[in-house]
Amino acid sequence: MSGSGPYFSAQEAARALGVTAATLYAYTSRGQLHSEPVPGRPRERRYHREDIVALRDRKEARRDPAKAAARGLHWGSPVLDSAITLIHNGKLYYRGQDAVKLAETASLEQVAALLWAADAAELPRLFEQPCALQARQLARLRECTKDPITLLQAALPLAGSADLASYDLRPAAVRQTGARILRLLTTVVAEDPARVAVHQALAAGWARKTTAAEEAIRAALVVSADHELNVSAFTARCAASAGAPPYDAISAAMATLKGHKHGGATKRVSALLAEIETPRRARAVLVDRLRRGEPIPGFGHPLYPNGDPRAAVLLKLAEASGSHPEWRLVRSLGQAGSELLQEQPNLDFALVAVARTHRLPRDAPLILFVLGRTAGWIGHMVEQYAIDELIRPRARYTGPAPVSAEIAY
Repeated sequence: MSGSGPYFSAQEAARALGVTAATLYAYTSRGQLHSEPVPGRPRERRYHREDIVALRDRKEARRDPAKAAARGLHWGSPVLDSAITLIHNGKLYYRGQDAVKLAETASLEQVAALLWAADAAELPRLFEQPCALQARQLARLRECTKDPITLLQAALPLAGSADLASYDLRPAAVRQTGARILRLLTTVVAEDPARVAVHQALAAGWARKTTAAEEAIRAALVVSADHELNVSAFTARCAASAGAPPYDAISAAMATLKGHKHGGATKRVSALLAEIETPRRARAVLVDRLRRGEPIPGFGHPLYPNGDPRAAVLLKLAEASGSHPEWRLVRSLGQAGSELLQEQPNLDFALVAVARTHRLPRDAPLILFVLGRTAGWIGHMVEQYAIDELIRPRARYTGPAPVSAEIAY
């Protein structure tokens, strides 16, 4: 599609939709599209790219449902209904509430209750339940590996086998299981958050019990909590649709999140910062990577052409850390990447920035992502169990035709 940035001119919009200018104006008059004056040129109108793409996809879905369904699996049209998270006009909303504004004051527990559609009567005891593993079991797990994500993955099936109530898949029961899972995962990587919030437990476990560090951890968890139908959330929903209990569905989602194209991207950003070493080298290192045809992680997001709002709020907290050398390094990389790529830092970059400037452990970016996103996975599972339908898309076969018959496409 033509056009640059988040807007199309009227001519570009009509061309993208394959219609005349008169038809484009008819769409606008009927409320199917919204236009606005071009700054400095009030007689010209512009259209949001996101609206044009959505209308084009709806038109194509009516003409060729199979083609539209295939596109829906790759940043395309919605493929299932959900009331949890909305991404619209460059903003992220959790059940209608701006996630960035929630990140100013809300805890992960409060956001989890929102995502899970928890009743007010459930809240007092929801996050006070004990996790399913005892201290001695956790100690044995920690003897096996020092990698925190591997520890989290190992703890889930053990806790699931001991938590018999987790096989109750009614919404209220799943919310209670979800709270126990969140407490379990926090305990594995930090300490038991029985009397404190998750962000406070992490700060204490990481020996960073300063107000600035706690605020940065809290905000990172909140903005990581959910992101609509990303690959790990979709995996969780698929597992839940098959009737897999919550511990197993979370385990499947976590394995997906570890992929280097998803949550594992934080490790590539960390490696890039280590390669730069000093602020002065940032641009040269990025240029060398581009010349070698190597990707530069941590910049741009298809759903946020004007910049990732989650990253923006975290970068402010990174700057406020008081760690000036680390912030100068992060800032130099962010500026060099934005200038060279014409894209803004994304959440992966910002999680690493928070960890570096607040001197959190090496694996903190991925841990923050995993714990935050666990709240979202559970919300999707609550929703999917209630739907009680198996997610089972069809494949468009592209192999050789059977010998005995021809297949018409």
